Amino acid sequence: MEAARIVGALARYTGDFALAEDVAQEAVAEALVAWPRDGAPANPAGWLTATARRRAIDSFRRRSALDERYALLAGQLAEGEAATGAAAPGDRTQDLPWDPDRIDDDVLALMFTACHPVLSPEARVALTLRAVGGLSSQEIARAFLIPVPTVQARITRAKKTIAAAGVPFELPPPQERRERLGGVLSVLYVIFTEGSTATSGDHLLRPDLAYEAVRLARVLSALLPGEPEVHGLLALCELTAARFPARTGPDGEAVLLEDQDRRRWDRSAIRRGLAALRRAQAAGRGLGPYGLQAAIAACHAAAPSVPETDWERIVLLYEALGRVAPSPVVELNRAVAVAMAGGPRQALSMVDDLAATGRLSGSYLLPSVRGELLTRLGRTAEARAELELAARLCGNVRERAVLLRKAAALT
Repeated sequence: MEAARIVGALARYTGDFALAEDVAQEAVAEALVAWPRDGAPANPAGWLTATARRRAIDSFRRRSALDERYALLAGQLAEGEAATGAAAPGDRTQDLPWDPDRIDDDVLALMFTACHPVLSPEARVALTLRAVGGLSSQEIARAFLIPVPTVQARITRAKKTIAAAGVPFELPPPQERRERLGGVLSVLYVIFTEGSTATSGDHLLRPDLAYEAVRLARVLSALLPGEPEVHGLLALCELTAARFPARTGPDGEAVLLEDQDRRRWDRSAIRRGLAALRRAQAAGRGLGPYGLQAAIAACHAAAPSVPETDWERIVLLYEALGRVAPSPVVELNRAVAVAMAGGPRQALSMVDDLAATGRLSGSYLLPSVRGELLTRLGRTAEARAELELAARLCGNVRERAVLLRKAAALT
């Protein structure tokens, strides 16, 4: 939970992104030994940061680099660690400063560093998801439908590239932020998406990830108030998160949109999302990919039920989204909207054309949608086969259970 803040603070203090990650992990390893023996400290994050900074000093000493950087670290450390319980017996040092006003800057600086232009777009996303979002290599691989070794190689190369290029750990000046903004927004989007529908595990939602993405989007919108797509992403996150309370039942089971109690939707989040969407529209540049998705989410938020949703408008919004940010998932979602607006036959033709391209092979999304459309057309044997295939491909236990229930109902 504190990984991004701790690594961000350490990167600011050491000026070395890779070293910050290494010493943070060493501090966690030390905590696994010390805390069960001595008890957890009152300020765990401060303890970890203090311990990691001592490890960084040891690293500089081993490199025989007793320069101004080491002196600065030692001087800061002398302020003390005693309050955290991290100091050795007899050491009169105190806890490290843990300034909450600086934490947001540290996390954002960590994001902008990981999204530096010297890295490829794929490497930026993978590194930031790992360092800031805390996602495992397996989770990142599932999110992008790529092999785990590919993700691990991207992260390793990205760290080496940052070190070789001497990328400073800092918030870039305003003129440089826009060129890195697309990568930052992409990272926040994927973190939120993983939180709103987990790709694996026993839980449908991962609220810790989703709400961290929302928090960072709010901070980013305050930092860059003139960027409409920042507000568009914030609107999308708020409007989607508003449905979280109704998306799971008492036992954590998934509740489909048509079965959700809309009275449980978070109206405060909907108001915040609509306000952010208005700010994105007020820029007068037209909505970008995140703003268009937010507009689709706003249609759902305004509708009293699934049948009363403005599906015609949603179809138009998906068509616009397909032009500005084409992807097979957008095409699949447009087919769903077409089915809701005009019936399943045309939508099935669209899905079959998409399947023929092979661009979603290995994903459970396409057979799950195809199974739904075949069910509505009365082709139950084919529908059951598609739903069972989708269940085999789905990594999330809760979503898999829904697919299997639907398939069983067609037996």
